[in-house]
Amino acid sequence: MSKIKPSQGAPYARIMGVGGYRPTRVVPNEVILETIDSSDEWIRSRSGIQTRHWASDEETVAAMSIEASGKAIADAGITPEQIGAVIVSTVSHFKQTPAIATEIADKLGTGRPAAFDISAGCAGFGYGLTLAKGMVVEGSAEYVLVIGVERLSDLTDLHDRATAFLFGDGAGAVIVGPSKEPRIGPTVWGSEGDKSDTIKQTESWEAYRNGAPDKFPAITQEGQAVFRWAVFEMAKVAQQALDAAGITADDLDVFIPHQANERIIDSMVKTLKLPEHVTVARDVRTTGNTSAASIPLAMERLLATGEAKSGDTALVIGFGAGLVYAATVVTLP
Repeated sequence: MSKIKPSQGAPYARIMGVGGYRPTRVVPNEVILETIDSSDEWIRSRSGIQTRHWASDEETVAAMSIEASGKAIADAGITPEQIGAVIVSTVSHFKQTPAIATEIADKLGTGRPAAFDISAGCAGFGYGLTLAKGMVVEGSAEYVLVIGVERLSDLTDLHDRATAFLFGDGAGAVIVGPSKEPRIGPTVWGSEGDKSDTIKQTESWEAYRNGAPDKFPAITQEGQAVFRWAVFEMAKVAQQALDAAGITADDLDVFIPHQANERIIDSMVKTLKLPEHVTVARDVRTTGNTSAASIPLAMERLLATGEAKSGDTALVIGFGAGLVYAATVVTLP
């Protein structure tokens, strides 16, 4: 018989609060057209994107995260000192070590929580949310701060016609805490590493350090391959998340997919046969693709505008570089 004492966590976990931060600079398509041969109509028809936000020098990964986190903490009605873990999902913090989560935790005044970064691209928020749920239920932390944050403008090749218009900057954060009822469903997640070359950094930091290439590394992707994968495979994953939660599309109030491309969103809505009453996040139009930040930013905007309300049942799904994905059903805070 084991002598190890069983964990004393909560029966379930829930999202208690959400916060977001968008940089002050709004960048319309006209600015993008200064460096690529395209048109505003083409960009809108291919992606739905009209504007995006780009960070200033002062709007660092840490600074944006702190702003979003402060709002999430206030929304949850807790104090920073109560946070037992900080999870940051990002691919655009350029220091290999230490984890930016430790700096954010310190500047928020959280005390001495567990703090670490994860790299899961556009599925990063879903990965972080799943880890946070496990911590709360297992009992290693009562409240967990999950942050998705990106400065993708630093990794954008403004002369690449396929990607120059896609990416934006921002941070989204949620507080995950204990619940007496299931408010975060089972996660359907995974990876398809055989397709990892479809979204990638152009060159390694090592190659850049050694002088080849002379251009700063950027994010590139095979647009058509990514589009087909997202449309056909991720709708299946979304359906699996609904099945795992024991609900159908008719039970949904809100759909919050990764804000990669409005055509992908429209195709998923059609494939999933979502009823007209389901509110669909379309934050991509004015925020662009912010990778790990896109789902919490979209969630925060829907709640702030009243398009979604506390207690709504939402399906969230992230997918991207890796290729990785994560989908789950949640109750909105």
